[in-house]
Amino acid sequence: MSRSGTDAYDSGEQVPPLVSRAAAAARAHGFGKSCRPEQGRLLQALAAGAQGVIGETGTGCGVGLAWLASGARAGVRLVSVELDPDRARVAAEVFADVPEVEILTGDWRRIEERAPYDLLVLDGGGNAKRAGDTPAEPARLLRPGGRIVIDDFTPAGGWPPLLDGEVDLPRLHWLEHPDLHAVELPLAKDLATLVGTRRRDGAATGHAPRGA
Repeated sequence: MSRSGTDAYDSGEQVPPLVSRAAAAARAHGFGKSCRPEQGRLLQALAAGAQGVIGETGTGCGVGLAWLASGARAGVRLVSVELDPDRARVAAEVFADVPEVEILTGDWRRIEERAPYDLLVLDGGGNAKRAGDTPAEPARLLRPGGRIVIDDFTPAGGWPPLLDGEVDLPRLHWLEHPDLHAVELPLAKDLATLVGTRRRDGAATGHAPRGA
């Protein structure tokens, strides 16, 4: 989620109807940290390739989930976990007529209840960004060949990636994860996303691709 993500939907830019509904709900409930459109279009494209289950941590009011649902093919299930009960309720209302979507309330680890995933978006826990938050384990949560997404980075200008002059350890965690082929995708001047694919053979090379 992005700090001013909800405001990005005030421009009148055309977005899928479900995304527009979720953004309106976020605005009405004063939630500003919605998924930005640049990130949302990436999620929509990735969701189109999923064949089983799509997961997300950090539902918010459902904007990112709406992008995922808008891209998912028929028969694909979507599961999202939200820690805040009020936001989980708002999101459930947004998707009340979308039976493929399930909203769970609680700690992000509840996402494990529906594993393994074809696509997993870590936006509200398990992404290695917070102190004391144990990172999600791709080998446990993803099918072989499944993809994981971690957003809200600023584009890196070199290697190793730096944040405020120091090595960006959360970003490095994913880019060099032994269970993933991972890459950084710049989406805007101030926004980048990491996408990783679980290795099919389980063999680790020690270093994943270093991104863009």
